[in-house]
Amino acid sequence: MPHTPNPDEDDLAAIAPPQPVFHVEQALLGALLLDPHRLDDVSGITADSFSTAAHAALYAAISTLPRPDPAEHAKNTKWLDRVLTAGREQARGLTATYLHTLVQVCPWPNHAPAYARMVEAEHARRRLLTAAERLIHTVHDVSLPHPVQTVLTEADSLAAVVDDIANRFPPRSGVLPRTLAPPPAAPDHTAAVEEEQLLLATAIARPDEIDAVRWLVPDDLTLPLHVGLWQCLTTLARRNEPVDPVTVLWEAQQRGLLDGGSEPGEVLRMLAEPAGSVGHWGERALQRSLLATAEHTGRHIEAYAGDPANTPFQLVVGARRALADIAAVRTRWQNATGTTPPQQRRPAPAIRAGPPTTTAAHAARSTRATR
Repeated sequence: MPHTPNPDEDDLAAIAPPQPVFHVEQALLGALLLDPHRLDDVSGITADSFSTAAHAALYAAISTLPRPDPAEHAKNTKWLDRVLTAGREQARGLTATYLHTLVQVCPWPNHAPAYARMVEAEHARRRLLTAAERLIHTVHDVSLPHPVQTVLTEADSLAAVVDDIANRFPPRSGVLPRTLAPPPAAPDHTAAVEEEQLLLATAIARPDEIDAVRWLVPDDLTLPLHVGLWQCLTTLARRNEPVDPVTVLWEAQQRGLLDGGSEPGEVLRMLAEPAGSVGHWGERALQRSLLATAEHTGRHIEAYAGDPANTPFQLVVGARRALADIAAVRTRWQNATGTTPPQQRRPAPAIRAGPPTTTAAHAARSTRATR
């Protein structure tokens, strides 16, 4: 005769999620219930490391209650009763039956340190996923008075999570996550199109201002035609050749930019309507580029952390590569706005840095060589 569950009984084992970490947590808790002194061998986790409120409450009770005498614990359930009473203060659905289940499903109590390491690894993945999702949400928060500063602060928080994971799980060889990164989100060109057209027209009307926006790169613009036209006019300016709508149109033809169906007359009209300053429109374009980069970075890391097959080592390597994109555009933003906020103190990276390869590093070596 089938068993009819009691509606008043909260059978926690029946609602176990399919993730393997749930069963790992059961094994760890079972080991600690069998032998509370194995808690001395467990490190790197807290109650917050567990995936369910019931497991978190049990671990908090186990780790805070005085441990029983081993001989006494083997003869009665008094300590288990105290654990259950304390756990119920945070998770009312806990039952004595569930504690018995935890003890029964623990295969090897002496493997508790290994189980704890697995719980720590899964918690690291969830932390990284949460931080990436928060960055993406911040990018799309239209209520922010200072979106760039807020997004960069959130990116710093994400980087701090990555550093903490790296300290807990020092990366081995630089193995990237096997998860395919998502394609960039389709940008909303509504505001960008008009502002980029004003940027191009104003730069053509005032080519002497182009040198002041060297922090702006073609890929900061959203439309391929605008990217190509910016390359055209900056190339002409760098060659000290005449810059006007006609010379830029001719350069665009030489580069094949009009092959996509752009009408020469429309391009000329677009390039003949300047307004404002090159610096203003350039900064607007750079801001959009920074926010788009932050979102793309967040989605990269979200995809990596959302795949449970990725190890903490892979997550660290993949996340740091993705965050490097934000660092690059952040430097250009600081050059554009003249703002260099104080660097947040972060733990030393677990990966040993190789020899510097930047242009600045080469210049420094050359300077030392000539001394």
